[in-house]
Amino acid sequence: MKRLWVLVTMLAIQMNSLQEKPVVHLQPHMNTIGTEYGGDTLELIGAPTVVLLPTQPPLLDSHGGPWSVDVKNFGPNTVTISGKARFNVQVSVGQTVHIYSNGSVYSLKR
Repeated sequence: MKRLWVLVTMLAIQMNSLQEKPVVHLQPHMNTIGTEYGGDTLELIGAPTVVLLPTQPPLLDSHGGPWSVDVKNFGPNTVTISGKARFNVQVSVGQTVHIYSNGSVYSLKR
């Protein structure tokens, strides 16, 4: 029985480590994606119709990697993500987009 418990515990730890990115949520009253969300998956639930990226596109995330964010919209409405240099992308309900910054401009990574 003890072996089974250890095996189940190890399996749970491995499954948790399979998540590629931390998942964070934009608070319903917020309309700005902060630089601290770089490297994360950002879930939008009841977000405003327009959500802004950081004014100055970041170069690196907090781990030293290229700044990017995955944005998943759980609804109930389509959300427009807007950033510098006329970057705009509409995220439909159920859709996930990957936004990348090189420190100067934002782009979609497909």
